[in-house]
Amino acid sequence: MKLDEIISYDSQYYVNVFGSRIPLAFVRGKGCILYDSQNKEYLDFISGISVCNLGHSHPKFVAALKEQIEKLIHTSSLFYIEPQALLAKKLAEVSKFDKVFFCNSGAEANEAAIKLVRNYFYKKGLSKYKIITLENSFHGRTLATTAATGQKKYQKPFEPMPEGFINVEADIEKIKNAIDDKTAAVMIELVQAEGGIKVLSKEFVQKLYSLCKEHGLLFVIDEVQTGIGRCGSLFCFEQYDITPDIITLAKGLGNGVPIGAMLCKKEVATFEPGEHGSTFGGNLLATRAALEVLKIIEEENIIENVNKMSTYLKQKLLELKKEFDFITDVRGLGLLIGVEFSFPVKDLVKELALTGLLTSSCGGGNVIRFAPPLIVQKTHIDKALEIFKDVVKRYADMGRA
Repeated sequence: MKLDEIISYDSQYYVNVFGSRIPLAFVRGKGCILYDSQNKEYLDFISGISVCNLGHSHPKFVAALKEQIEKLIHTSSLFYIEPQALLAKKLAEVSKFDKVFFCNSGAEANEAAIKLVRNYFYKKGLSKYKIITLENSFHGRTLATTAATGQKKYQKPFEPMPEGFINVEADIEKIKNAIDDKTAAVMIELVQAEGGIKVLSKEFVQKLYSLCKEHGLLFVIDEVQTGIGRCGSLFCFEQYDITPDIITLAKGLGNGVPIGAMLCKKEVATFEPGEHGSTFGGNLLATRAALEVLKIIEEENIIENVNKMSTYLKQKLLELKKEFDFITDVRGLGLLIGVEFSFPVKDLVKELALTGLLTSSCGGGNVIRFAPPLIVQKTHIDKALEIFKDVVKRYADMGRA
């Protein structure tokens, strides 16, 4: 199909939740490159929003999926599923958790965590259900995870929100004051990605962890975007020298195949048969995909590459910050990096894409997010920054900055 036909069908038949999209449609990909129907190349520095961590068409990943599809895609959780059992075992081995539940997305993983928190205290005979989350956070699009999300713009069209979620500023004293006899848990992101790539300090997180232990609260970390190597370790929490009670995963776990996961300690795993579930969660295709992702990350020393390329990319972006005074900050962890501007960047992101560099905006619309595949190399970064600098300079010269 031609692009204008796709846009026409989208306009007529698709519920418009994404607004006016960037007028591009891709037909294939290889590594860090995407191609449109005219065979034009685009450097993918957003990875499907931190999803395609291994890039596009990774040969080992494609072979594993082909093999699984030819055998079986889905049965049901009425029966035992070999790759599901193997993936649960693998995630337990590479993390500090004992039990795993599989679903289809980050929002579902967070829903599972929220339900487990309430279930845990219910089983103890305690009426504790409130969960403290941070302002500027993002935890999903369901009603419960929208209530957990600490950004009013996401909540307003759907009020009243489900009760039990307290959005608090990232300040220890304010969080302490928000705790009452109904408080069950604190749920955070270590890097507030949709909030503008804001990294929580190690000191703050450790104090928050201690506060949870002091008050008998569960500590939940949303690793939907930060997990699976994105921030320079398999799980971002490993860099904070703490072990939460529950973490959630999705995005990079399936490299494009939808899968979510909730990992928890054995003593927290209080769900009983019938109290939670998922039709598609943890099916043969999704769990085989995730197994292959973890295998490739180990075999190809992907996390080592993340740390090398992160240092290089940040250095280059900081050099540009010195050159352009309207770039006000460069921040992030691993290959999740935000470049903050003094003006809205929606048009700039579009211009970058049409010129051949794919990024996205976040953080109220003035931050450009760089989240390339974890296999990215210096040659990709050099080319990306060449495009970035040229477009930003042209943008400024036109008086749009």
